[in-house]
Amino acid sequence: MATPNDINTERPAAPARVVGRFAPTPSGRMHLGNVASCLVAWLSARAAGGRMVLRIEDLDPRAQSREAAALIMDDLRWLGLDWDEGPYWQSERSEVYEAAIERLGGSGIAAGTRGLGLTYPCFCTRSELHAASAPHASDGTYVYAGTCRGLSRAEVASRAETRPPATRLRVPETGSDGDVVSFRDLAFGEVRENLSRECGDFLVRRSDGVVAYQLAVVVDDAEMGVTQVVRGHDLLGSVARQMYLQRLLGYGSPAYGHVPLLVAPDGRRLSKREHDLDLGALRERFSGPGPLLGAIASRLGLAEPGERVSADALVARFSWDTISRHRNDIVVDEGFLSR
Repeated sequence: MATPNDINTERPAAPARVVGRFAPTPSGRMHLGNVASCLVAWLSARAAGGRMVLRIEDLDPRAQSREAAALIMDDLRWLGLDWDEGPYWQSERSEVYEAAIERLGGSGIAAGTRGLGLTYPCFCTRSELHAASAPHASDGTYVYAGTCRGLSRAEVASRAETRPPATRLRVPETGSDGDVVSFRDLAFGEVRENLSRECGDFLVRRSDGVVAYQLAVVVDDAEMGVTQVVRGHDLLGSVARQMYLQRLLGYGSPAYGHVPLLVAPDGRRLSKREHDLDLGALRERFSGPGPLLGAIASRLGLAEPGERVSADALVARFSWDTISRHRNDIVVDEGFLSR
């Protein structure tokens, strides 16, 4: 049950039309894990008579390949997963993100001097964070100990002479209003997170000037009218930070649904380094998407084992109750595509 310190996540009746989104990063070819999350996102929107937005998340200069993005879009079309709006490119939206950071309190050495005054410059390096032996948040990031939270202006100016700062956002103090975020995930049910204990102050801008993922996706989802976010459950721990940002920036919160990851037999999450499971290799092996979609859908309870099926055929079978009952990670073994 929610407490007075919870962020209010009560929402009115569901919107008339669901707006979902694809949000790939063009760092390489799509793999089977990407296919699974995109499939569920698309099915959830289409089963509700909704729309899909395509956003290319190319904020990081190391992942700004238009060629890779074109391949991803071609793979989505081959899979039968279409979209109604986009593509939008995060690399072309830096002014929008910087405006949001200004509303929160500004960035750089001037962080905290504008807007809500909730940001501050942080000079901690990755090695320093590791050496602090801080606990980890659910997504593997460090729970920040607040090392730079109380730096004086003189200390900030001195440190800025040798290292550009990142920008962190303050979270509420333990037990204060808004410290606990609660929401109902479409697959995992009720989730609660204590921001101060399980997250800590988090980055909204890196020291190299790149806007942080958490801020960018919140701004984009709000401005693009996204009402439903579907993605792998490795990002379940991001929701509390994103809902906190939504509250501060005056945005509503979309519905969230987190789906199983596809993992190797040893438990490793599939990645774009697994080239034998990327869409380039798989499209050479199979003439159409039916075997891939069928293999994934059968593990999600939406198809029979060995069934070849199209994305369109799965729309009528889709339900979040079924996904919730099949939310354990999916092991991709040698027989995954042959059963």
